[in-house]
Amino acid sequence: MRRASSALLPQLRRGHKIHLSFLGSSCSFSHLNSLPNPPIPAPNGTASNSTGSFDFKNQFLSRNFTTLVENTSIESPMSSRQRKIRERLQLEEAFESAESSEEMLKAFKEMEAVFDEGELGLACLKLGLKLDQEGEYPEKAFTFANRALKIFDRDDAKPSLPLAMTLQLLGSLCFGLKRFNDSLGYLNRANRLLQHLEGDNSCSSDDIRPILHAVQSELFNTKTAIGRREEAIVHLRNSLELKEMMLEEDCRELGNANRDVAEAYVAVLNFKEALPFCLKALNIHKTQLGQNSLEVAHDRRLLGVIYTGLEEHDKALDQNKLAQRVFKTWGCSSELLRAEIDAANMQIALGRYDEGMDTLKGVVQDTPKDSEDRAMIFVSMAKALCHLEKFAESKRCLVIASEIYNKKEAASPVAVAEAYMEISMQYETMNEFETAISLLKKAQAMLDKIAEEQHSVGSVSARIGWLLLLTSKVEESLPYLEDAAERLKESFGSKHYGIGYVYNNLGAAYLELDRPQSAAQVFAYAKDIMDVSLGPHHVDSIEACQNLSKAYSAMGNYQLAINFQEKAIEAWEGHGQSAEEEVNEARQQLEQLKKKAYDASANEALMNALPSPQTTDASAS
Repeated sequence: MRRASSALLPQLRRGHKIHLSFLGSSCSFSHLNSLPNPPIPAPNGTASNSTGSFDFKNQFLSRNFTTLVENTSIESPMSSRQRKIRERLQLEEAFESAESSEEMLKAFKEMEAVFDEGELGLACLKLGLKLDQEGEYPEKAFTFANRALKIFDRDDAKPSLPLAMTLQLLGSLCFGLKRFNDSLGYLNRANRLLQHLEGDNSCSSDDIRPILHAVQSELFNTKTAIGRREEAIVHLRNSLELKEMMLEEDCRELGNANRDVAEAYVAVLNFKEALPFCLKALNIHKTQLGQNSLEVAHDRRLLGVIYTGLEEHDKALDQNKLAQRVFKTWGCSSELLRAEIDAANMQIALGRYDEGMDTLKGVVQDTPKDSEDRAMIFVSMAKALCHLEKFAESKRCLVIASEIYNKKEAASPVAVAEAYMEISMQYETMNEFETAISLLKKAQAMLDKIAEEQHSVGSVSARIGWLLLLTSKVEESLPYLEDAAERLKESFGSKHYGIGYVYNNLGAAYLELDRPQSAAQVFAYAKDIMDVSLGPHHVDSIEACQNLSKAYSAMGNYQLAINFQEKAIEAWEGHGQSAEEEVNEARQQLEQLKKKAYDASANEALMNALPSPQTTDASAS
């Protein structure tokens, strides 16, 4: 069960981890000492409002917070009012001293008979937090959190930390229940509320920041789950900034947090942005833990991946070798194996195919027969053999890898689906499109069953549609491309550049099927998206402009077709000599459009000059 503000620890290739140990097992608990307790009528008729705290020692809640007034010995007979006050205090004491959620639930049930609903908000919140921490009954935790929300969120209630914490808890619970849209709603509201509290100075920043950190971390997790990874990184960077305010400068935890951000950027292939965060993590860990620590080795392995992405393969290999040395010293066989596979892929990227193959042949001997690591090695071997144009041997490696992954589908569906996608790309390289499409369909079916992977389903649909279009299966490509556009809009928003590429392919399919109006519509969408996300002079934006010109030409609207072709030429000219060939080709297309427009105009004039049938009949009579 994914608990509120708990660590997110996915594989390096596909996800990222959030370390929140400095806030305890759940960030939500960290500032309950600042929360007001329900008012308890004092013997003199005034209200007493004590404060208390939660302790994170050993990751368990202790009941150090208290709403109890000091016990005094009452020798004289108690009045009915005093007996009720004592009963309330005893019930609170039982609730606060409870160690388990079962004990807390029992005490809470007795409190319900004595306390008004409006006095139970804090107790509901604490119960929700405890249940969330234990992770066994998320629906029950949600019920108590929602009850707390109704109490704290009355029409006359002012913004408060308990309300913000309740919203954060609800967001965390909805994430665990895979209700991602609900999670975003609660978390966004909590974020706005905390910023309001910080802005009007109604609460101490020291009280607000841990809760705000939990909210930012949950927003990162939730947006990552629905595929909005670029947006998610903004929240991860916000959480890093908050950690920097709360923790000692350059402490180990900040090293881990910087690496988290670097991994998040690697996941979206933004290696340039990832680099400074990874370097900072490496420097912090070297200072705090020494050159030969495992944290430093993990940093260096990630740095190798980043340098590979930046096509600085020699630097990548240097970092990889240093990481391997540490993994070997510490006896970390699994990490060492992955680093050796990375090294082989770097050698292949450098064109040192035989050397890469030798590395992989050495490594494969140390892997179990049906392990995912062994399958990964055969995929890398296939890549090297493909570069060496040994296609038959490459295909044999891919078959072996696929057979291993086939046995792992139930246990690791996401990892296996991603592997199928990578293998399909190898088959594409060898023009084995049918096999590539078959693997992609298999991956799509697996991912479609997982709520967090709907954005991946959209990406796979787009790839299948493109391959079907490429192999002239235009009719078959349409439902995949249309499905991809809808899914990706839901995940990334309507202006994401990836949707622009899908619309470009969808427009091409409509043109092939002689549906120029539909083609013009989606090409227009593609151009708008590309212009905003990439800029009007980007190569893909220019292509979208030219596609729009083709659609209008197919509709016979030559004036609009000429207009967009001229815009494309102007954009190509902005690239200078490097685009000289593209400019010449675009000008030729413009001349052809002008000729078509002239011919169409001449034909129209000729038709207008001819007498109409009615005129001819009248003359004859």
